[in-house]
Parts: sequence; C-alpha cells; structure tokens
Amino acid sequence: MYPNKQKLIIFDADGTIIDAFSAIESTFARHEMAIGDLESFQKRHKFFKYLGGIKEFPANIKKQLGRKSRQQVLGTLTDVYREEAQLYEGVAELIKQLIAQKDIRVGLVTRNVSHEPQITMEKLFARHDIDISELDYFAHVPIRASKADFFKAARKQFDINPARAYACGDEHKDYHAALTAGIYPFVVSYGFEDFKRLTKKFEVPEEVISRTPQELCVRIRHALDLTDN
Repeated sequence: MYPNKQKLIIFDADGTIIDAFSAIESTFARHEMAIGDLESFQKRHKFFKYLGGIKEFPANIKKQLGRKSRQQVLGTLTDVYREEAQLYEGVAELIKQLIAQKDIRVGLVTRNVSHEPQITMEKLFARHDIDISELDYFAHVPIRASKADFFKAARKQFDINPARAYACGDEHKDYHAALTAGIYPFVVSYGFEDFKRLTKKFEVPEEVISRTPQELCVRIRHALDLTDN
C-alpha cells in the first residue's frame, strides 16, 4: 500500500518549538504596552490574547486601533522574531537530529504573522544553526485555513503511512487537526494554551500532552526510536 517505511513529523512553530510569548512580550514593551503574564495569556480567548487582560486592555486597544500603529507593532514583532526570538531549550538539537535521519521526513507549519513569515523563520532558525531549506516540508498557514489540510498534504507528498506520521502543536485546534489528518498528535501545554484549558475545556487527553519542551523532546525521541543526544 505504501512505497516506503519512512516516518513524518510536523512541527507547529509558535508556542510549540518557538518561545512566541517572550517575543510578543518584548514587542509590546517596546510600544509601551503590556501583555500580562504567561498564565493569563494562555487562558484568554484567541481574539483577546493580544489585547491583554482587564488591566492591560485599555492602554493596548488605544495603541492598536490605527492602521499605522498596528503596522508599527507588526514591524517590531518581525524584527524581534528575526533577531532575538529563541527556540525552546533542547529543540534545536532535536531538529538537527531529526533532519539527519534518512528515514524521517521533517516538516514545519506556521501561522506566524510577521512580515514575510518564511524569511522570518529562515532567520530565526539560522541563529540556531538550522537551515530550514533542509526541512522536507514548510508551509505558512493562512489564519482561516485548517492545518489538517497541510498535514494531509505533507503526508501525501511523501506517501507516508498515517500510522507513521506525527504532528506537534500547542493548541486544541492543533490536536484536532492532527486527528482529522489521520496522524498522531503531540500537544504541549507551555505555549498558547495551558494544561487545564487543554484537558478540561477541550478534553485533550493528558497522555498526549507535554508540559515542558524537554518532555516533548523525550517523547519524540522515544516514539521515533532516536537516542538521546
């Protein structure tokens, strides 16, 4: 049925392998705005994540109302991502190890809202000595598009058995997108949604959730039969 025994792993970028919150927090500070703490950020509805909580909302909304103001914030966010943003500890080593495996296809999907997101990702990963052109699959996912379609496209491009395919994300929608694509989900609770929100509100099984980047790396290496570096 399948022409090979290769495996596929697809990473969501922001919040899963990139410390997006720190980049957003730094960007807001440069425009005299506050995003609040990570715990509060994770609990907010997606629409309000970038407007802050009750305390931060009034000042933030004023700063983001005009088109010129929004573009200035976006420009700063782009610069922060390209020059300062970091992969979570241990992730760069994992990705390098995965890329080196001949029987594993590695993909990256992102909804990153910076200017020219692919260039942003290229610069960010290059600072970790990773050339994203060495990845097997890369896609910028439009805001309203389903990641499931991109997961499926990657799997079909390489004729991967769904039982040998994995996707990693930090939101409940990533979990459901993986299931819709017929592949196994890895979910993290240190990104855009916390453990309680994932498990209690959206009923994501705790067995598939990693609470730290280090735990995610361990889970992936175990699932893909890789040795610890």
